[in-house]
Amino acid sequence: MNSSKKIEKTEIVGDRILLRYAKQEDLADYTAFLEDKEMLYLTGSTAVSFTPEQNAAWLERIAQPGKDRVDFMIVPKDSGRLIGEVVLNDIDWDNSSANIRIAIGQAQARGKGYGQEAMRRMVEYGFRELGLHRIHLGVYSFNPRALHVYEKIGFKHEGVERDALYQDGKYHDMIRMSMLEHEFKA
Repeated sequence: MNSSKKIEKTEIVGDRILLRYAKQEDLADYTAFLEDKEMLYLTGSTAVSFTPEQNAAWLERIAQPGKDRVDFMIVPKDSGRLIGEVVLNDIDWDNSSANIRIAIGQAQARGKGYGQEAMRRMVEYGFRELGLHRIHLGVYSFNPRALHVYEKIGFKHEGVERDALYQDGKYHDMIRMSMLEHEFKA
């Protein structure tokens, strides 16, 4: 694959959500998202803290895709407010592979199917529009809700990184999963 492939899509319209680039108007919602304790715990990021200036700079950086990443904000159509993000990062154009990650940073938005729809749309985008062959992810063993969603979408277990995270006084495994382009069912 050509390592200079241009990422051009600016938004993805779903049934209930819109995936779009970040805007500076998202700063308050994004800051709240990054302070959500449950989201931080589930992603293994509990020791992370950012200033409003750092958040603003990051939003500016991800408002356009990079050479090896594309970040979309998750916005339910009914509210128009940012609730999370879904990201294809570490894009390896030579091997047609990328990592995917997602986070829903509003407790009231979890369990409503927004994350599942965002993941499906982003996986479809990666395979159909970016020409990826493989998309992979990692999920901590203490996050069975996310594990269930990934399996439902079609991700397959590849292996386990034993004791990959030390959190709350104990070690937790990281479950590695992937999907190949021919395994995706829209």
